[in-house]
Amino acid sequence: MRAGGGVAAAAAGLLGAAAAAAAKLALGPGGEADGGWLPVLLRIGCVGLVFACNAMMWTVFAKALRLSSSSAAASVTTTASNFISSAMLGKLLFGETWTPLWWVGLTMTLCGLVLLHTAAPQPAWLPAEKKEA
Repeated sequence: MRAGGGVAAAAAGLLGAAAAAAAKLALGPGGEADGGWLPVLLRIGCVGLVFACNAMMWTVFAKALRLSSSSAAASVTTTASNFISSAMLGKLLFGETWTPLWWVGLTMTLCGLVLLHTAAPQPAWLPAEKKEA
């Protein structure tokens, strides 16, 4: 994968995680007891942020696919970036904890990324054309 494709794929994963966090803020509990218009406006703003982040995520992911040598590399990089970004945002915004099983999943994902990005590309084998006599 070329450098631009990897950066774009990682950015797509981060944008997807931001969209998910905005959705959780928009639709999660809390804010009802305060009353007034501010909680409602903040929730509406978060819904708009969900749509904006998703639109940007798909645009950047399409760019990552275009810049990558394989769609698998772009997809796995985006997924790993989303996995890690979601965990970081969950910890920062919602106080979520990381279980040992989460660390196992992260380790396996990162090992897969290393294998995918360090493997030498295999040349495509094309059968020789038959000569007609």
